Amino acid sequence: MSATQILILGSGTAAPPCVEYLLRNPKNEITIACRTLSTAQDLVADRAHLTAVALDVSSSAELDSQIACHDLVISLVPCVHHSSIIKLAIKHKINVVTTSYISDAIRELDGLAKDAGITVLNEVGVDPGVDHLWAIKKINEVHSKGGKVKEFHSYCGGLPAPECANNPLGFKFSWSPRGALLSRYNAARFLSGGKEVEISNQNLMDVSKPYFVLDRYDFVAYPNRNSVPFRDFYNIPEADTVIRGSLRYAGNPAFIKSFIQLGWLNAEKKDWLIPGLTWAQIMQKAVGAQDTSEMSLITRVKDVCDFSDAAESERIIAGLRSYGLFSSDEATVRGGNLLDTLCAQLEKGLSYRPGERDLVILQHKFVVEWQDGKKVNQA
Repeated sequence: MSATQILILGSGTAAPPCVEYLLRNPKNEITIACRTLSTAQDLVADRAHLTAVALDVSSSAELDSQIACHDLVISLVPCVHHSSIIKLAIKHKINVVTTSYISDAIRELDGLAKDAGITVLNEVGVDPGVDHLWAIKKINEVHSKGGKVKEFHSYCGGLPAPECANNPLGFKFSWSPRGALLSRYNAARFLSGGKEVEISNQNLMDVSKPYFVLDRYDFVAYPNRNSVPFRDFYNIPEADTVIRGSLRYAGNPAFIKSFIQLGWLNAEKKDWLIPGLTWAQIMQKAVGAQDTSEMSLITRVKDVCDFSDAAESERIIAGLRSYGLFSSDEATVRGGNLLDTLCAQLEKGLSYRPGERDLVILQHKFVVEWQDGKKVNQA
């Protein structure tokens, strides 16, 4: 049997375990494509069956030539590129796998993918992915017994284990820092008591609330993206409440909210954001402080951020200081924007170190109504 030629797009934090899994089959020949060749080469590390290439996924011509000579594409790049990748895969009749949500742009390609005879497999992570399987399994069991799912609550978190959550955010990056931060800056929609509820991206962190899953874990939860279509997707038209959300350790949403209010999650390019600036100079420009002294920066931070109390103010300001955002050290400016520049700084201290453990928490809660009218809570 001939080798299977697999193209992996992206060499970030999700790529190493993917490569390790694929290498278990010696018939897989894997090409790792990344905009920065050295990053892909580091992942190859002179191992057999691996090849590194430089590729800018925003270049249609480069992408086309690589897709054409492979049997399978696994896309680990940001989801904004997936529709263009899938279009080229359809052209060459190549199967595609992503872990991302099915966007409207991807959904529009469904007919073309079927006509081409290819499979485009999306949402194959934990959330989205495994959560779908468990939800549908339980829902089908309830329906088979004549019951109705009146409420569906699903919360998931990919977190550091408690002993490794030793930083002000209570978080570490097991996937793209950019994606992880921007996931907290999405608007949300869900069903509650038969009504649609919308939360703006600016207010998403404000609606986080304590959420019990297990003893000794101090979680908070907030809604994630658009839960409304899942009433149909899960075949529970009887449900009055449908909400899918994320779990974080207490204190994390308030810190993220401060990043948002201070402008650090802004992905727009800034002409003034150039190499050579210190972190204090960037912070001064971002928040409009009088000067770069720590006192001036902190005064402005307190003006911009609506901290809930003095303790929260002290905690978050101490965290900003610990991440070096008030310092006179030269910043690593990335992408000409505040978001990517922040990511460059945070990933230095918020990446998993050898021997550190992560933690995945996924819980579905159901309110089930049986034929006799009795309602029960199940999880």
